[in-house]
Amino acid sequence: MNRRILIVRIDRIGDVVLTTSMPREIKKKYPDSFVAVLVRSYTRDIFINNPYVDEIIIADDMLECKKTEIFNYSNQLRSYHFTHSFLILPNERINYILFFAGIKNRYGTGHKFYQFITGTKGISRNKYIPLRHEADYCMDFVRKLGVETSNIYPEIYLSDEEQYSVKIKKENILLNNKVKYLIGIHSSSGNSAPNWKPEIYKQLLLELLKRKNLKIFVTDNKIPVELKNIDSVEYPNEGIELRESIRNISMLDCLISASTGPLHIAAGLKIKTISVFCPLTACSPKLWGPLGNKGEVLMPSDNYCKNYCPNDPKKCSYEGEEGLKIESVLNRIDELFEL
Repeated sequence: MNRRILIVRIDRIGDVVLTTSMPREIKKKYPDSFVAVLVRSYTRDIFINNPYVDEIIIADDMLECKKTEIFNYSNQLRSYHFTHSFLILPNERINYILFFAGIKNRYGTGHKFYQFITGTKGISRNKYIPLRHEADYCMDFVRKLGVETSNIYPEIYLSDEEQYSVKIKKENILLNNKVKYLIGIHSSSGNSAPNWKPEIYKQLLLELLKRKNLKIFVTDNKIPVELKNIDSVEYPNEGIELRESIRNISMLDCLISASTGPLHIAAGLKIKTISVFCPLTACSPKLWGPLGNKGEVLMPSDNYCKNYCPNDPKKCSYEGEEGLKIESVLNRIDELFEL
């Protein structure tokens, strides 16, 4: 059977990074298969240079199209002669486009009514019991092809030219600043997970600046006002495209962040990470932790979560006497780099 597979992941950066293991595992089992990904334009750079992806298709117009335009996009996909599609984030419009594209084997997450009437096979997460990693839940789609694998590690690939330019750039930065290591701080998380407030990241940054042999990068695309214009700090990712940001993250020796897309980018590049996490199921490192790299996960104490948890991850910033302190990160940095 000539397998022609479309992986659809139309959500955020971290979610997309965690699907990068899927094409690899498919190609290992079926090297002659054709694998395409359907993603938003702002996440396409995650799959650039991926040797296991034959084509990247942009979903932006499909997601915004009128009902009368669905057949136009179905015809576009029909020309690829896909045999399988994996719709990892439920989306009614995309579901109908895949249906009218004539894809025989269609799989989606959950059991929506529109999946039922289009004959889309549902893949259940069983209310996250037992709790597994998001990348492992994604791999359940690939297992429907008869692919048996436990390798769920994400990977992001730089071209030879990119690797060379990154190497030269990093060497120049280290030499010009007379330091040994580049440390990134990513302070934002898109309000998707508990996180320190920017002023706490500033305290962390100022403490790191006191250490020798470290150069600090703030890797946010939009810099919080609290972290702007600090002497000796670089802001390489401000206002740039994702691919350039990926290259800059690949220069780092360690990235410090909350649970966010750049954390997974760093892990996919095998960069060390130190990340603050929440034990609640929806935010747990068991579900969203870094994979495939040397990743240190820090969480508040059980007592803090028991007594101070607001039960809304978006409102938690680990504050208070029993909250998560920057000293935990500083100690990890000192240990990692023997400062």
